[in-house]
Amino acid sequence: MNYRHAFHAGGPADVIKHAVLVRILVHLCNKPAAFRVIDTHAGAGLYDLQGPEATRSPEWRDGIDKIMRGVIGVAEHALLKPYLDAVLALNSADRLTRYPGSPMLARTLLRSQDRLIACELEPNAAAALAHNLGGDRRAKAVAIDGWTALNAYIPPPERRGLVLIDPPFEAVNEFARLAQALEAAHRKWPTGIFLIWYPIKRRQDSDDLARRLRRSAIPKVLRIEVDYKTQSEAGRLAACGLVAINPPWGMAEEVEILMPAFARIFGGGGRLNWIARA
Repeated sequence: MNYRHAFHAGGPADVIKHAVLVRILVHLCNKPAAFRVIDTHAGAGLYDLQGPEATRSPEWRDGIDKIMRGVIGVAEHALLKPYLDAVLALNSADRLTRYPGSPMLARTLLRSQDRLIACELEPNAAAALAHNLGGDRRAKAVAIDGWTALNAYIPPPERRGLVLIDPPFEAVNEFARLAQALEAAHRKWPTGIFLIWYPIKRRQDSDDLARRLRRSAIPKVLRIEVDYKTQSEAGRLAACGLVAINPPWGMAEEVEILMPAFARIFGGGGRLNWIARA
């Protein structure tokens, strides 16, 4: 499977991933100490919803467009507001034309003392990322393999922060590699927050990842999985998951509030459970 950011920008998987990402960043901002965000597979950072990739695969119509137009309760809206505000800031009030990737969303939440390292190896995406983050001293784009970056940049000097791992899942052994990399990264930075996104094509892959993490020495692991319907061709990705290691206190309860909204708007279901909880 190849999950390239540009073809799926703003789709249901992006909405779910980015809503949780922003909630983590909001929690990090609640304390004055500086934090660092490390985005290991950052993509281009900003996507044209009218461009060739997005129009060839217009998943944003099933994702961000639906969440913007959907009926959202007061509690749900309060949790989603920082994320939706970041998207709206790039668009006119009545038309979606651009969608921010994870590094641009992270930059929105950075304070003057915080830092972002966004890593991307694919040359075209890396050049676009450098352009999109250019001129902001808080953010740095690095043309480096994401797996190499995961080992190289942790622990950060701030000693608090978030690592987002969102690989393209091009290799057949990506889930096994992901579990191994997480165990090694946690040993290096046991207090860091790690957020991992993965596609669900076969439940066996995600369940194997959960079992591997359950057997590891990682004491605090939350799993979030969401199914959703699409209006496009059969065979398109219709479920995704997130693993949060060391999620901030209260975040699980926030996601529990958001899950019914995702199910209602995207027409699916999901599960939320602790793989490990010290």
